Amino acid sequence: MSVVIVGGNECMTRQYKELCREYGCKAKVYPRMTTGLKDLGSPDLVVLFTSTVSHKMVQCALKGNEARIARSHSSSIAALRSILSEHAV
Repeated sequence: MSVVIVGGNECMTRQYKELCREYGCKAKVYPRMTTGLKDLGSPDLVVLFTSTVSHKMVQCALKGNEARIARSHSSSIAALRSILSEHAV
């Protein structure tokens, strides 16, 4: 399963990827706006950490994306673990 994480804390990028790996997921993390965000590909799940993400990033992440969307106000590891336990098979 592929996961794209938009937002979150830049210093926790490695921890987000490690947690996704524990759930058998491959993760890409975009903690801030980059040109690569406009072409996310076709992930199975998009996680939006809404407290640390701009409206422009949300629009780029959702534009033309058919993936499941999970939103969380908190960008903690516990919040990501909760999302992955719900959506990861």
